[in-house]
Amino acid sequence: MPFSGPARSVKLAIASVFAALIALGTILSIPLPPPVFELTWAPAIYLALSALSDRWTAVTATAVGSFIGEFYNVSFKPGGSPIYPFGMLWARAPEPLIVSWGVSRGGNWVYYSMILATVYETFAFLISDWLFYTYGLFGYGAPESLYAGLLAAVSDLATMADLAFIPVAIGIIYAAGPAFRRLGFGMKP
Repeated sequence: MPFSGPARSVKLAIASVFAALIALGTILSIPLPPPVFELTWAPAIYLALSALSDRWTAVTATAVGSFIGEFYNVSFKPGGSPIYPFGMLWARAPEPLIVSWGVSRGGNWVYYSMILATVYETFAFLISDWLFYTYGLFGYGAPESLYAGLLAAVSDLATMADLAFIPVAIGIIYAAGPAFRRLGFGMKP
């Protein structure tokens, strides 16, 4: 019988547990000036999960956990915009797909794909905030020129600080890899 991977119940359990961890990692954040708002601990968790599990389990956990965590942040911490949880879906949810692609290539691609995923997230925030500032959308102020909107959004490049979580994610992968193999996930790196 060919290998079919873990049962759906295992995938659901992993997605649920990791969504909660990602939400907690998003809530336990380091405040930063707008529009960046915060530096969260979640990247280490969802980058590692992206390499350890299948892509849809990782996407589900990342999307749900990031949305819930950011929803909590904008609801109970000063300075956040109601659009931020939706921005997390736009910027974070595709990252597991990028990492899964890198893992499928083998070798050092898992590391490169984590870097690429972080670059994607940074530019996803930068481009959307650039448009929001330029057109004065979602409480981002009065409409501005394209250049002024870009200057206002350039602080989103601070999201590249998430690169610091890649070594932590790699450590999680090596520590948790045997447990994920026992659950039926194919081990990546």
